[in-house]
Amino acid sequence: MASTGSRAPTGSTGTTRFSGFPPEAFAFYEGLAADNSKEFWAAHKETYETAVREPMLALAAELEAEFGPAKIFRPYRDVRFSHDKSPYKTQQGAHTSQGFYVAVDADGLLVAAGLHSPTGEQLTRYRAAVDADAPGKELEAVLAKLVKGGFELAGERLKTRPRGVAADHPRLDLLRYRSLYAHRGWPPDPWVGSREALKRVRTSWRALRPFTEWCRTHAGAGE
Repeated sequence: MASTGSRAPTGSTGTTRFSGFPPEAFAFYEGLAADNSKEFWAAHKETYETAVREPMLALAAELEAEFGPAKIFRPYRDVRFSHDKSPYKTQQGAHTSQGFYVAVDADGLLVAAGLHSPTGEQLTRYRAAVDADAPGKELEAVLAKLVKGGFELAGERLKTRPRGVAADHPRLDLLRYRSLYAHRGWPPDPWVGSREALKRVRTSWRALRPFTEWCRTHAGAGE
């Protein structure tokens, strides 16, 4: 989830009160997915600003007191080293330094947290903690509770196992991850265009906090 971006306004003073993501936001991304061109962007930039970026900034500002300031991802893709030369991202995301993530795209609203793009040092520390009995079991319990609560686990995984890890290790499944995050999403139902969206993001981030705290304690801060 690492990306450069603009920082959401600090505090609520002068910031529009979050009132949800309107239907135009999802229609915008449906159109952008079909026509990812500078011409489409120029014709619909005002819709992006008013239906996507401004609500995301307002959402981040309302969550800041509890979860820290957020950075809003830029809408432009870095295509210098990519075979895909599409100039624009097909979702608008934001992340906090505490490891929380939120995004909107044509499919709806998404929340997530975890180690999405860990550095080599973070991955080493993560695996050492998973290998150790106490923190490894703690992570198992945290993730089991998240899955029971409706979250899904995702991330890049090794096909076999890390070097030096026994085939019968009790947490081999977790040790295979090269990145690991928990996420959940909702389709663009009418409530996403109301303050119910704020409530659900806040509730989900609170549920994800034990996971982000485990990651910060045992792997170190990261994106």
